[in-house]
Amino acid sequence: MNKGNVLVKEAMKMNPITVKTKTSVKEAAELMKKKSIGNCIVVDDTPIGIITESDILKKVVAEDLKASEVTVEEIMSTPIIVIDPYVSLEEAVKTMGKCNIRRLPVVENGELIGIITQKDISRMSPILHEISREWYDISVRDEAHLRKQIFSGKCEDCGTLSTNLKNVDGRLLCEDCIDELKYQ
Repeated sequence: MNKGNVLVKEAMKMNPITVKTKTSVKEAAELMKKKSIGNCIVVDDTPIGIITESDILKKVVAEDLKASEVTVEEIMSTPIIVIDPYVSLEEAVKTMGKCNIRRLPVVENGELIGIITQKDISRMSPILHEISREWYDISVRDEAHLRKQIFSGKCEDCGTLSTNLKNVDGRLLCEDCIDELKYQ
């Protein structure tokens, strides 16, 4: 391990907790409670969203909805920014800060293999955690940085699920649709 360059794969949690799109919010909340975690990755073959404690509070509890009657698909954040396991923790912190997020699902070869959170980073590197706190004080996302990220979700042109969506002129597209645009 390079002393100054810790990789995401060295700090991430393996086997993140996942739920299907039609799972009720109540079931997801029970799973989070049982596993003592604050989020679940929503999958439909590939990761397409994330549901957090904050989503449940703001979108279900505060709206006085019945958690057993709402699906995670209805309240999840989607698409989600994902990260490669061989990226440095410093780059992960930068992405979290500039995109105003606290969790990054880790995807390798199209497969969800882990999740890295702000807490994981603070355990591995208190200095990076302090830097990330400065970035989290920024209330506005860095849209230019956000556009450069890799997303996981549905292609906005063809509807295919992909863990490698890229922002092209404000639309999240899969590699095939990007290739088609190049040849038009």
